[in-house]
Amino acid sequence: MSTNTFSLEILASDKQFFSGRATNIILPVPDGTVGILAHHENMIIAVVPGTVSFDTKEGEHRECVVSAGFAEVINNRVRVMTLTAERPEDIDIVRAREAEERAKEQLRQKMSLQEYHLSKASLARAMSRLSAASKLRDRN
Repeated sequence: MSTNTFSLEILASDKQFFSGRATNIILPVPDGTVGILAHHENMIIAVVPGTVSFDTKEGEHRECVVSAGFAEVINNRVRVMTLTAERPEDIDIVRAREAEERAKEQLRQKMSLQEYHLSKASLARAMSRLSAASKLRDRN
């Protein structure tokens, strides 16, 4: 086991997205992004909707679009736990655009504070999915 890697697990509510060794990971957090390398100090941090990128021990660069959750860094192990995690190439752009429009419409209507926050979260997720899918399409 290489000393410049760490154990990485990315979990969504319905599946294990990734489990293996990684050399780095970049997470979307409330005030931007945070990068984690091997032997990072222990911490727990909130994760916001956006793109997680990481490099595997084999040198493969991987990305996934996540919803809100948190990451735990303990003893050279990183565990990311979110409601959803998906590969950019698996995103249905039409459905993501429809979800974005629904969320925007809900935000225009009067609602309770809880409904407002749910709509804001739905909009953030739809926008991060569209962004990741568009970047992938532009690369290909």
